Amino acid sequence: MNLHFDTSITEGYKSASQITRIITEDWLTRNLYCPVCGELSLIKAEANSPVKDHICKKCKSQYELKSKRANTDKFDTKVTDGEYKTIIDRITSLDNPSFFFLHYDNYQVNNLIIVPNCFIVPEIIEKRKPLANNARRAGWTGCNILVGKIPQFAKIAIIQNGNVIDPEFVSKEYNRVHSLQTSSLENRGWLFDVLKCIDNLNTTFSLKDLYKFTDLLRIKHPKNNHIEAKIRQQLQFLRDKGLIEFKGNGIYKKNI
Repeated sequence: MNLHFDTSITEGYKSASQITRIITEDWLTRNLYCPVCGELSLIKAEANSPVKDHICKKCKSQYELKSKRANTDKFDTKVTDGEYKTIIDRITSLDNPSFFFLHYDNYQVNNLIIVPNCFIVPEIIEKRKPLANNARRAGWTGCNILVGKIPQFAKIAIIQNGNVIDPEFVSKEYNRVHSLQTSSLENRGWLFDVLKCIDNLNTTFSLKDLYKFTDLLRIKHPKNNHIEAKIRQQLQFLRDKGLIEFKGNGIYKKNI
């Protein structure tokens, strides 16, 4: 895998954001495989496809690429995205894409992660202020993706500090995380929130530890009057999927 961008394709372009989009999308098309099925290449989506840059011709998985110039391996910053309503409509559909997040510097890839589509939820989309009335696109409202809010285990490394991770390992991890996918947006949100709480606990934790987040979850899900029961339900789901292990007496262990 060649980690260097082809800058020759940007001749004639002046916009920094446009240049970044062109060289990163070109790099992905030339170098990356499908993390879902292992197909050796991805193809560009049709022009102007909303929130969809690439697809796998074999399994039809869809991907969106977001890039940022940075020299750190931590994906804990905001990533600028497009029009707020378009993003929300797309990620809450049943065929929402998975997202690649790419860090680059000196025109080469430093880090690349993939986040399966079941963890791209409205909670991580931050609405920006509408453009002023005197702007060319007055009223247009963009958004940011809050990558730092995504549970850590859902950020699967493909390239880390310039080192390419074994594709078989990436596909295995992707499909393990993607097994949590559900067609219910409500369940997707609950799973996301409970996993974020688990992120803040030790490798071995108790049900009592997780109940400490009840008030926080009640704020996020005000229509639910059975928060603790919902927590137990999500723990059961994660246990069935092998992401956590029940040790007995209300004690759990992370396998993520």
